[in-house]
Amino acid sequence: MELLEIWDFSHIDGRKLMDIYGESNAENVDYFHPDAADKKAALAEMETDFLTFIRDDFLRKESNRYMVLAENGVWISALRLYDLGDREYYIEALETRPDYRRRGYGAALLKMVLDLLGAEGPFRVRDCVSKKNTASLGTHEKCGFIAADTVGHDLLDGSVNERCFTMEYRAEERTR
Repeated sequence: MELLEIWDFSHIDGRKLMDIYGESNAENVDYFHPDAADKKAALAEMETDFLTFIRDDFLRKESNRYMVLAENGVWISALRLYDLGDREYYIEALETRPDYRRRGYGAALLKMVLDLLGAEGPFRVRDCVSKKNTASLGTHEKCGFIAADTVGHDLLDGSVNERCFTMEYRAEERTR
């Protein structure tokens, strides 16, 4: 397995990334375009909008990065890592390709990211996870996250979501 740190949109393989987020994008079509007569066209539009967001918004901040777990050229799992400054980070959109789920790839990606961040000293990572998403909650807990709040705090826009938990991981100073 290989961890890809993507800082520049030119290193994004749009098709491979959409293979990871395909199921979520299809659900978003039903949510954002419930009356669309052509669901395939609506999905293509969702994918284009997703990639435009990555290029024009997310990767516009130089310290943000897309983290991708790949194996044999296949992009298996991914997440967006926002650098909030002062060694604090926010994770968004942790997802694994549907055909690779339930094999520990999401946890492997999360652990690799935590190890990478920990190599430079203490840090804190937070994430909002749906209370109904037991698989993601289990993955976070397996990697050492705790439910820090019974509501989800989106650290990007300041919103609060009653349907989510704020999950948190803290890496303290290591003793020698």
